[in-house]
Amino acid sequence: MRINSKLLLAVAVMPLLFTATAKAELNVFACEAEYAALAKALAPSADIYSATTAMQDPHQVQARPSLIAKMRQADLVVCAGADLEIGWLPMLQMKASNPKVKSTDKGLFFAADQVDTLDKLASVDRSMGDVHAKGNPHLHLDPERMLSIAQALSAKMIKLDPQNSSEYQQSLADFSQRWQAKIPQWQEQAKGLAGKKVIAYHSSFRYLFNWTGIEQVADLEPKPGLAPTSSHLASLLTRAEQGDVMAVIVASYQDERGAKWLGERANLPVLMLPMSVGGNEQSQDLFSLYDSLLALLNGVK
Repeated sequence: MRINSKLLLAVAVMPLLFTATAKAELNVFACEAEYAALAKALAPSADIYSATTAMQDPHQVQARPSLIAKMRQADLVVCAGADLEIGWLPMLQMKASNPKVKSTDKGLFFAADQVDTLDKLASVDRSMGDVHAKGNPHLHLDPERMLSIAQALSAKMIKLDPQNSSEYQQSLADFSQRWQAKIPQWQEQAKGLAGKKVIAYHSSFRYLFNWTGIEQVADLEPKPGLAPTSSHLASLLTRAEQGDVMAVIVASYQDERGAKWLGERANLPVLMLPMSVGGNEQSQDLFSLYDSLLALLNGVK
């Protein structure tokens, strides 16, 4: 009996097609490095791209052709939300013309929609500076909130890619187990920080300070989004001379000049903290980001 060679080829190819389908990867566009890191933990085989690094201000991003091309390919867009990306994300969405990521009903995910945010405002106008009515968007520096965000993001991935649900469920279980084991360790390390006072740039570390009990007594910005002025720095120097401030703190992407001026005159240490994964050599993932933040804060003499 003659065997049809085309049939043999089809039979041989079928397992390969099945395997390729079973290992289909989500194409993830993350607005910030912390959410690229979270997506990687929850979907290790996904193709993940971060629009920004920890050395960039996530408020200020240009809708470059490379970003447009990446968003055009995305199945899932993961952002902080609370209008952090309001100045550039809508432009990217418009230029990319990718219907899969235009709304949260489909492939758009905002972390701030999954948890309660701090510092919500009933109304906002331009005179208030760079503030967010929906609350402070830098919520990745609260470990409990991040766990809730991870659970919601995993559910989103399963919804978009149900055939690989078991992979996402296992990755979430692994992440959650490791994260929940670290929280008590971080809490122990943070005990000595409760009640400490700092002067910081913007409200970048609002959630970290809230969680650790650190009090930000003044802001290097006269208004959110405005660079320090000489008169404002002079007022901060008067505040620092009260003698109860531990340090002046800036994020990895922020201008140090005002902080250094104040630190030198008030004899205070200036501490640059990593804002996200990649903000310093030690912060290679979300776990080491928290480790580094607490080590730096505890290292202030």
